[in-house]
Amino acid sequence: MTRAPVSLLGGVALALALFWLLALLVAPPEADIEVLEPTTMSLVEAEAPAEQTPVEAATTPPPPPPAPVAPPPLPEPTPLAESPIALPEPELPALEAPPVELDETLPELVEQRPEPKPQPEPKPRPEPEPQREPAREPVAATTSSDTAVAETASKASVAAEEPVDVGSPTPTNRVPPDYPARAQRRGLEGHVELTFVIRPDGSVDPGSIQVVEARPRNVFDRAARQAVARWQFTQGKGLRRARQRLEFQLR
Repeated sequence: MTRAPVSLLGGVALALALFWLLALLVAPPEADIEVLEPTTMSLVEAEAPAEQTPVEAATTPPPPPPAPVAPPPLPEPTPLAESPIALPEPELPALEAPPVELDETLPELVEQRPEPKPQPEPKPRPEPEPQREPAREPVAATTSSDTAVAETASKASVAAEEPVDVGSPTPTNRVPPDYPARAQRRGLEGHVELTFVIRPDGSVDPGSIQVVEARPRNVFDRAARQAVARWQFTQGKGLRRARQRLEFQLR
């Protein structure tokens, strides 16, 4: 219990001693002052000399500097009193880190590749309906001349049923195709070229419509088919085969 006050007193004494030495070093030394005794002077009339001679002023040498004052010796520090009571050193409990269990049951890393985007399936094209041949009446018994006449008549009827190529006639009623919404959102443009058969009444046979050329493919085909199936042409004799090109452009 007495160790702390004794240490405090020794520190204060040491600080005062250092402060005193610092004051001695900073303060200037005091010069020795000589005290002159008072003297009496009498006034005497003196005759002025005929010639004045210059009197040299006597110069006195400066006093020697005072000898440096030696600083007093430092006081010895007060010895610390030994206490008969020994304080035990505190023992800190050892901190043991808990063991960390590693999870060894992790799954193996497997590299997954991105799946390819599914491609749209092409729409099946409708196949043209086969033209039916007229049923022939059975002939019980014919001669060679009758057979030749029948063959000529059948060939003429078949030739009359085959459509005649008329190129690209101008329709009397042209229905514009609907622009596909998907192509419109993507800003796609293109064309479709079709062939079809015109009936004698001027209507278009929907089963005879075929796509000859399309750019891009499978984009405007359906809209072109639906539009041409509603077209109307001038009436004529027999079947006529026509060819048309439809342009799809954004406005």
